[in-house]
Amino acid sequence: MNTKTTQTAHKLEVRDLDLFYSGVQALKKIAFTLDRQEVSALIGPSGCGKSTFLRVCNRMNDLIPSCRITGEVLLDSKNIYGSMDVTELRSRVGMVFQKPNPFNMSIFDNVVYGKRMQGMKDKRELSELAETSLKKAALWEEVKDRLKKPAQRLSGGQQQRLCIARSIAMEPEIILMDEPTSALDPIATGRIEELIGELKREYSIIIVTHAMHQAARVSDRTAFFLMGELIEYGATKALFTNPRDKRTEDYISGRFG
Repeated sequence: MNTKTTQTAHKLEVRDLDLFYSGVQALKKIAFTLDRQEVSALIGPSGCGKSTFLRVCNRMNDLIPSCRITGEVLLDSKNIYGSMDVTELRSRVGMVFQKPNPFNMSIFDNVVYGKRMQGMKDKRELSELAETSLKKAALWEEVKDRLKKPAQRLSGGQQQRLCIARSIAMEPEIILMDEPTSALDPIATGRIEELIGELKREYSIIIVTHAMHQAARVSDRTAFFLMGELIEYGATKALFTNPRDKRTEDYISGRFG
């Protein structure tokens, strides 16, 4: 991959990105930007490349031996596929998955796990970190009296907010969310959507969602993916009310996908 670094005003900028699995092209010439304190939603039919693209942004595709990437992914103007340490990258770019995945440990230990692994040992620091992170994830009031209880005893929606708190505890700059509400009921989904609006004050967020109403509610800009291509990317309201590309119009109107 080209490791050239170019100045950019964007928090994240993807340039001319191609991705291949065993020679089969999964992403084609992707150009994308994410600004500070912005929520971008990725929409499109199943298998169109949304989650693959999301994993590009914190190098999770590195775990797939057959994966090959060309182009540039710039975080604060530095190419993440250049000399950037992957551990550093994943602390700066957090990830929340489709299905809540709390570790088999207490609520408290889940939140502080990453910082402990980085060497934080002071009990007071860890307690402050847990409280701050859980408050930002809108979970503190619900769990403050049972921090030592197993995380698996939480409801699905609470587990997902716990996973968000665990990501926040690493002090990321960007949070990637891969269909974070698809396994949740409508009430829990609403809580997560409200939380995204609050988190935007401090973080940049990319969310993959199959729910177009959700994209319309939570995002500033929306990207429509189709068969590995980014067809259209722009202000959410404009994309939904006046799409520039006929394929975008067909998708959001339910004609396919």
